[in-house]
Amino acid sequence: MKKFSRLLALLCIAALASAAAATARPSSPSGSSAASALNCKSTLKIAFLTPLTGDAGFLGTEQMSWAKYAVKTLQGKYGLKIQLLGGDTQLDASLASSLAQKYVADPKVVAILGPSTSGAVAATSQTLYAAGLAHISPSATRTSLTKGTNREATPGFFRVVPDDSVQGPTDARFMAKNLKAKKVVLIDAQEPYSVGLADATQATLKSLGVTTIRESVNVSQSDFSSIVTKVPSDTDIVFAPFQQPPKAQTLAQQLIEQGKKAKVFGGDGTNDSDKFKVPGSYVSNFAGPIDSIPYDKAIIAGWKKDNPGATLGSFGPPAYGAAQVAMAAISKACAAGHGKLASRKAVIKQVKSVQIKNWILGGSFRFSSKTNDPFNGRFTIFQIQSDGKYKVVA
Repeated sequence: MKKFSRLLALLCIAALASAAAATARPSSPSGSSAASALNCKSTLKIAFLTPLTGDAGFLGTEQMSWAKYAVKTLQGKYGLKIQLLGGDTQLDASLASSLAQKYVADPKVVAILGPSTSGAVAATSQTLYAAGLAHISPSATRTSLTKGTNREATPGFFRVVPDDSVQGPTDARFMAKNLKAKKVVLIDAQEPYSVGLADATQATLKSLGVTTIRESVNVSQSDFSSIVTKVPSDTDIVFAPFQQPPKAQTLAQQLIEQGKKAKVFGGDGTNDSDKFKVPGSYVSNFAGPIDSIPYDKAIIAGWKKDNPGATLGSFGPPAYGAAQVAMAAISKACAAGHGKLASRKAVIKQVKSVQIKNWILGGSFRFSSKTNDPFNGRFTIFQIQSDGKYKVVA
């Protein structure tokens, strides 16, 4: 009996000691507190999730060059020291998820740029938000990320470009009213961005009395000859909301080869004058040319000096803007914390309040009061000229 009493006493002592240790030991940092007590004068990190290689490598490469230039030229203005990290998503949502976990684990990463594509946003938003990380995309346009009853992204997701609920109707109205299109074939690539944009465009076309025909191809398909044979001869436009410009190029060439009169109209994912350049085709994008904006001239000159031989495109400037928004929010969070970044979540709280005069895309920038989308965002429409250049037509 005495032995049992001693054993019981020892077990009680051990249990009390264990409880005391658990009380004294700080819990594992939750995502929102992983950046706790960071000194704002130290080097903080921003990670960019974007496709740097593969079919959409053109997009990420251009975006990264502009994000780097923004960090280089603006960090001092915001009183920060920023290290920009690049994560290559390769248009692979599972890879984007792995990269998100990697950056969550680094306590000095206090904000994320991107992901650049809508699928990657949907795949990572919960992970990033659970870690308290704001993520600001310069190019993810799927409407359901920020709008609707079943939103795919969290309150920690923001974007500096308008969504497909703006792009689809814009493109459709241009086809119907400017091009007088009577029949449009829409080809989606069986992935969420493509299907969503095709849906939005088709709905508006139908409301305007345009006859529509819907086709689908596998996202990996690169030969469209069988689809082209099904395009009626009286079709005016073939709408191609692809994410790979070479596929829009192939589609346009195969239409010509089969003697079809229809012109290809690509969504923002096809905007690349080096890879989609069939004359007469159309492209829409969330950013028009910025070289006509007076205050952007010095920015463009500096970017060109850092990137000799690079072409000024539509995907890069919004990445500069996203980086600027991120740094402005971090700076506000640091000011609120009196020189300390209280938590990653403190940055999320500040993003919505960021306002920027002389916005790189023109005018001033602020977020909508209703969603985490830009206020009054719009899309620009280009037509490809005989020399392959993109001319603004709307």
